[in-house]
Amino acid sequence: MTVGAGPWFVAIAMVAVFALLWGGGRLIRGRTDRDKGWLMIIAAAVLLGNVVVMTI
Repeated sequence: MTVGAGPWFVAIAMVAVFALLWGGGRLIRGRTDRDKGWLMIIAAAVLLGNVVVMTI
């Protein structure tokens, strides 16, 4: 039995972090919806912070 966040949550959250970073980078480089790109990168950082807190 695991304590804290289950491994499935951490795995799904990390996949989401990489997807948000990739999508945000594409939006910023494509010069379309740059604001949305930055918001996606910020959301990835927040989600990564949540994963760090849950695994401690």
